[in-house]
Amino acid sequence: MNNLLKKVTEGIWSGRTDHLENRASFRYHQIVEQKKLEMLKSHTETCVIIGFESEEGVRRNKGQLGAAKAPNALRSELAKLPWKLSNEKHLADIGTIECVGNNLEKDQQQLGEVVTKVLNNKMTPIILGGGHETAYGHYLGVRNHIGSKAKLGIINIDAHFDLRPYDEQTSSGTMFRQILESDENSSYFVLGIQRYGNTQDLFDKADELNVTYIYEEDMHYGQMAKVKIAIEGFIKKHDWIMLTLCTDVLNAAFAPGVSAPSPFGLDTTIVREIIKTVTSYEKVLSFDISEVNPIMDENNRTVKLGAYLTNEAITSFLGGRKNDTSS
Repeated sequence: MNNLLKKVTEGIWSGRTDHLENRASFRYHQIVEQKKLEMLKSHTETCVIIGFESEEGVRRNKGQLGAAKAPNALRSELAKLPWKLSNEKHLADIGTIECVGNNLEKDQQQLGEVVTKVLNNKMTPIILGGGHETAYGHYLGVRNHIGSKAKLGIINIDAHFDLRPYDEQTSSGTMFRQILESDENSSYFVLGIQRYGNTQDLFDKADELNVTYIYEEDMHYGQMAKVKIAIEGFIKKHDWIMLTLCTDVLNAAFAPGVSAPSPFGLDTTIVREIIKTVTSYEKVLSFDISEVNPIMDENNRTVKLGAYLTNEAITSFLGGRKNDTSS
């Protein structure tokens, strides 16, 4: 396990310090524990950050490169945020899987091994990608933890299905087809699908694979009650849930720094509400954020937004979730 993760660069976890002892004044950088995974105490009230510096999947999918720089950029913005949780709630950072070269499949396998280890220790993985190929490594770890027979629901907040063919090679556009065609006990729900961001062939493939999806145009404030009912219904049908966020689902006015910006993307508060809703359920095991691209960003706006959305997931996971695992 040691050789899979490199230590976070010195100074990434830093920021303003208002007080050295009063926890009510603390920010993320004052409470995060930077330790090797095997040195952490197994504790259900712990979120564990894992970086995944990958963009090979984006390169294969002919997207804009730069997402590999996101994990440390997101950490730097998280570091500045106030920590609002009690002494019993913990945050750890066990380092980053550095993906060098083009062996994406090996990198995803390594991420899966780390995610499984975190889950086996009864802690919650928070994965900072990387391209959205991050989600496949995330899935491998969750599936290995829960076993092959458990019903896994995958909730993806995304403008795209990512159901492309992978006959020649996998990419950031193939992950969910890979999963659905090999795992009969997994189901897939996408929130924020762009009508003109996916070909008709991809819509046909989604229908063939029984994918549940909601169009971006149907996810405005007047429809959120219906959206939440759909989310709840999907969650209740499954034993466990993993949540993945592709930031290109956001409107480009708010998030220009993504691999595939969209002028018709979702409003930030809608995405925030979805994250809070999904992570309020005890059967939701983990979260990843992908496709933040610092190279394409403007004034660090997308990185900062990504950190705030990640904070929503962490706060919900550790803040006393209201919904149990009953169906």
